[in-house]
Amino acid sequence: MQTGTTAANPQYRRQQPCACDTASVAAVRADFGGTLRRSGLPLLRRAQVTTVQINVGKVCNQACQHCHVDAGPKRTESMSRETADRVLTLLSRSQQPTIADITGGAPELNLWFRHLVEQCRAQGLHVIDRCNLTILLEPGHETLADFLAGHQVEITASLPCYTRENVDRQRGRGVFDKSIQALQLLNRIGYGISDELPLNLVYNPLGPSLPPRQPALEMDYKRHLLEDFGIRFNRLLTITNMPISRFAEFLTRTGKLEFYSSLLADNFNAATVNHLMCRSLISVGWDGKLYDCDFNQMLEIPIPRRLTIWDIESFDEMAERHIATANHCFGCTAGAGSSCGGTLVGP
Repeated sequence: MQTGTTAANPQYRRQQPCACDTASVAAVRADFGGTLRRSGLPLLRRAQVTTVQINVGKVCNQACQHCHVDAGPKRTESMSRETADRVLTLLSRSQQPTIADITGGAPELNLWFRHLVEQCRAQGLHVIDRCNLTILLEPGHETLADFLAGHQVEITASLPCYTRENVDRQRGRGVFDKSIQALQLLNRIGYGISDELPLNLVYNPLGPSLPPRQPALEMDYKRHLLEDFGIRFNRLLTITNMPISRFAEFLTRTGKLEFYSSLLADNFNAATVNHLMCRSLISVGWDGKLYDCDFNQMLEIPIPRRLTIWDIESFDEMAERHIATANHCFGCTAGAGSSCGGTLVGP
């Protein structure tokens, strides 16, 4: 599944490293704030908070090489009941948020995951579960799929390719087969088939390249998964890998960090800026700290004044505030753009 070549991505510049790159040139080019100014754009400011993304911790049953959270089975960071209840209180006091986007790690491993889902749905919020699929087959989670369906939770699940070799290379041996089993289970209970049970898949490149066009790749996914496994799903979301945490370590080991950082900066697309997810989202950390996005959270780039959920009375207070940015933001503005909802602009 070749997705990182110039032929696959003709709209993106410099898909291969260039010997003329230097650290000084890359440093000048990779200045996100300066790039906004040179493009005639103001510094980023949030409009209103329509999505509250709740990262309940870094505990996961997998340790994927691209993971920007650096999650895994040995991590212990996990949201407490007190923190979860404070998030629910703030949501109940807020007028603007309509979506609770629960992520991790494997969010389902948090002790209060089902409590969060139940209470968010009781408040009338649309709930998204960022699921790695294999968790649905883990001992002790046999009722999880039915629980999610019973609360009409939208599932957005990572499946970085439709071939066993590529998925197992990125996510671990045996993950592809388990993911297929989980998708078949979800189809059997209506996910990807019923309008009330949306099932989305997430693609991200295996290496230092930008994703291909989302519509064309979605067609490939749907054809292969239906023909080979009888699997149906709603949407494919293509997401650009961020050069942070575990993926940044991979880039450093392979000598491609500077190339990839330059690739993102060289493909800055001003048309994506008005659609960035941080303009309508607030990210809550497992410990209650607030961030402008999940990537800032992993880099520990706080929002101005370092606010926590105990410093505010509702998420509506986070509207009309400046957004903290750094050079990793080029990952969201390169090419067609990238967000937790997939690409930001069309062809």
